[in-house]
Amino acid sequence: MSAVRLSPPSQRLLLPIVLSGTFVQLFSVTVVQVGVVDVQRDLSAGAAETQLVLAAYTLTYACSLIVSARLGDKHGYRRMFVAGMALFTAASIGAAAAPDVWVLIAGRALQGFGSGLMAPQILSIIQSAVPANRRPAALSAFGGTMAAASLAGPVLGGVLTQLDPLGLGWRAAMLLVVPVGIAALALSPALPSVHSEHKPQRVDPVGATLSLLGCALLVFPLAMGRETGWPPWTWASLALAVLSLTGFVVSQRRAAEPLIQPSTLAEPATRWGLAAVLVFNAGVPSFTLPLSMHLQGAKGWSPLETGLSLTPYAVGALAGSRIANRLGKRFGHRALAASSLAMGLVSIAVPVVIDLFWLYWLALCVGGVAFGVFTASAFTQIIARVRPEAAASVSGLLPAAQQLGGTLGVTFAGIAYTAPAATASGALWHAMTYEAAAFAFAALCTIGGQRKVARSAVPS
Repeated sequence: MSAVRLSPPSQRLLLPIVLSGTFVQLFSVTVVQVGVVDVQRDLSAGAAETQLVLAAYTLTYACSLIVSARLGDKHGYRRMFVAGMALFTAASIGAAAAPDVWVLIAGRALQGFGSGLMAPQILSIIQSAVPANRRPAALSAFGGTMAAASLAGPVLGGVLTQLDPLGLGWRAAMLLVVPVGIAALALSPALPSVHSEHKPQRVDPVGATLSLLGCALLVFPLAMGRETGWPPWTWASLALAVLSLTGFVVSQRRAAEPLIQPSTLAEPATRWGLAAVLVFNAGVPSFTLPLSMHLQGAKGWSPLETGLSLTPYAVGALAGSRIANRLGKRFGHRALAASSLAMGLVSIAVPVVIDLFWLYWLALCVGGVAFGVFTASAFTQIIARVRPEAAASVSGLLPAAQQLGGTLGVTFAGIAYTAPAATASGALWHAMTYEAAAFAFAALCTIGGQRKVARSAVPS
């Protein structure tokens, strides 16, 4: 895909504008986790309502990604990015000012929908407006922003919840994204007004309905099942999700203008890359969630202490994202496999060294580097192999795989952590054993995918 020509000021502004969208959407996934106890107390929310505060964002974000990618093809990437950022910013203000838990849940759902509108457009704008020779560096910056945002949420959320500026507490943490959103909207005219070279005449209504319904039926019970004790409706919802998503796949084969281009999954590298992203993210952000629960619950740490304890992880992630591009060029899929295995080893090490200050910080720093390398280089390696007509579809599928993996991971890690254990340390061991298994499986996906690619490249 050839890049559109931009003026020098627009070239300088393009990445900061679109990456601000990446930052706020992933920051908002994790910022509430540390302050959720304060939300529950402040708004007199029950356990199920509190879980909905976390799940509402995930639900609408994950469900809207595939359809949003096609909307960007049709109506233009800048237009959909601006619409998503405007909705997200307004919803953030509403959520921060929520007088009760149901207004907060509604605000979080609208935040997620705004994020879902933005996310695919960011990758599409990078693909269409950044010259090919600068694209790997731009995608590395994209991955670094994802790493920083995912980890800044718990750290800054813990700090603001503890310091309680102006008595705002968790509300101050939620308002952090508002100035970023306003700045991005003010600068958005600098973005190029582009859409896909394969602009659809319409967005497939059957595919859109089935994908939205299937994702909702899948994500909602996964997010709520553990807290509600997996009642019958959760299993019925999961069964209906399988039927809806199967219907979606069948409809895409028959649709004149499908939501997902048929060539999208034709390349083995794309299929295996999406699988690796999904499985790796089944260990992230669930790696920090049981750790935060253990530090605040079993050890009695404050939100501030818990947030600051994750600082080495954040610093390591930034360092990893800076070297990811060079490592990806030199080692390719092996950099992804090594990063996944390193995260698995760190997961096993954390319960052992958690009371040994410097070793604990070193383990988290190593884990952060591995996280940064994988996150920053995986998208680069996958997108580099994508056909131009499939770029928008992959732009929706990559964050969808990332978000679905995160939802599965939080569910499974939560089940592991709350499983019967003799001690709190045993509960942490259960969760971290799950994490290690997830990261090991991600490494196998990258290795198996490369072997599949190599075999497909050999002439028969």
